[in-house]
Amino acid sequence: MKKLVIVLLATLLVLSAVFAFAACDKSHVITVGASATPHAEILEVIKDVLADEGWKLKIKVFDDYIMPDTALQEGSLDANYFQHTPYLDDFNVNNHTDLVGVAKVHYEPFGLYGKDVSQTQYKASDFAKTGRQIFVPNDGSNLTRALFLLQDEGFITLRSGVKATDTLTLQDITEDNDNEIKDVDAATVATHLHEATAGTLAVINGNYALAANLSASSDALAVENASGDAAQLYANIIAVKKGNENTDKTKALLKALLSKEVYDYINEHYNGAVLPVFTVA
Repeated sequence: MKKLVIVLLATLLVLSAVFAFAACDKSHVITVGASATPHAEILEVIKDVLADEGWKLKIKVFDDYIMPDTALQEGSLDANYFQHTPYLDDFNVNNHTDLVGVAKVHYEPFGLYGKDVSQTQYKASDFAKTGRQIFVPNDGSNLTRALFLLQDEGFITLRSGVKATDTLTLQDITEDNDNEIKDVDAATVATHLHEATAGTLAVINGNYALAANLSASSDALAVENASGDAAQLYANIIAVKKGNENTDKTKALLKALLSKEVYDYINEHYNGAVLPVFTVA
């Protein structure tokens, strides 16, 4: 009997140690939701850095712009990295969520791409900017950016007085020059372009262009101006649930992410399609 008691006590001690370790281990796991490209790729750079500080980074990849914020609000993520502040603000209003940005990491200039249209053809004086089908992302601020790029390139005219900080719709186009502007889910714009007829155009988010193996430098017919306010307004951010801005997890994540190692990685790997917006010493 005494031997049985000893065995039971030993078993309980082992189980207690296992549970205690599991609880401790979970408390040192940082779970971040991200788009595959470039966000998850950038996060991979800091895994070892965080490990050296006693943290395990778990990256959960999403292929849409809705679930990463939903999961963050519900608590299955500690942070997410895929969006810019105007999109987050719009999401909070429309979904009654309480998420906040804690750091700006990088900027992805929007690009205008064409099906079987080269940069040389686009720059030719006889290139027609009328009568084309043009795909654009359909969500709030991304649609706004796309429409401003199309206006800058002479395809459409927008309602007088609109600003880049406004949330525009297709109804804000006052002159389409016989172009058919089709708004579709941002994740599908590159696919729509790929399946379209020759001469079709599309304005594609930087991360989705990268995922589709489209280069901003060699494939884009036009690129959103990266100088000035746009780079800050549309910088991709780390977001957390309100109240978690200064947790140990958030501090550790930001320290690792806003580093010279990440700064150099972005500049060396993306050829201008992704640009760091933070500074390093």
